[in-house]
Amino acid sequence: MDALHRHRSLYKGTTPPWKEEYRKRCVERLKGSRSRLLDRYRKMGEGPKSGDPTTSLLVQEVMEAEWTALKSVGWRLPSLWGPEGVVEMWNVMKDNDELALLEEIQQELLSCEMSIIEEYERDQQEEQQYLSSIVEGMDEVHVICPICHMSCLNFNSHFISCPCGLHINTTNITPDVVQNLLESRVLEHMEGCNYNPVFSLVSNSDFSPNLIISCKVCDYLSIVL
Repeated sequence: MDALHRHRSLYKGTTPPWKEEYRKRCVERLKGSRSRLLDRYRKMGEGPKSGDPTTSLLVQEVMEAEWTALKSVGWRLPSLWGPEGVVEMWNVMKDNDELALLEEIQQELLSCEMSIIEEYERDQQEEQQYLSSIVEGMDEVHVICPICHMSCLNFNSHFISCPCGLHINTTNITPDVVQNLLESRVLEHMEGCNYNPVFSLVSNSDFSPNLIISCKVCDYLSIVL
């Protein structure tokens, strides 16, 4: 203990010179261990609670490794978390707040660890939302405009429209309903005529156009919408 007490006397009342170097090395090692941290996190199934060192995934290991590295280059420091390490460290550091400095560094590393995990969770959530939007898009019915045969119809609760100029007032009609109406009218016409019918818009007395299907060959005519 004489060497350790000499260590305490040497830095009593001052900020120990190892603090910034140790803090910097710990942060760099933790950030460099991102893959290992996230691998442990995934295996746990849920992340640690912020501010609780007992549930840290990597902080204690990082602090111990960098503390040992400082000792290996000549710093006379007690062991962390080893046999009698906590008691020994308290006896050496209590007079010059070195324990408080270690706790400060530990909290910074815990915050850094949580930031890495939260960033990972955000990325996972965004990826899941993207995949869900793709799946939902696959399930949607896209109705090709029967007038221009180029664009898909746009649907909302009050009307159906197309960039080509088609605009029909409706009330909560869905794409699948419109698709079924178009298909049924075409099939109905095909039962008695082999020529291709055409779709067009005609105005009615309410100034709201209707979509109709007609054939000049067989005089077929029917209102679709």
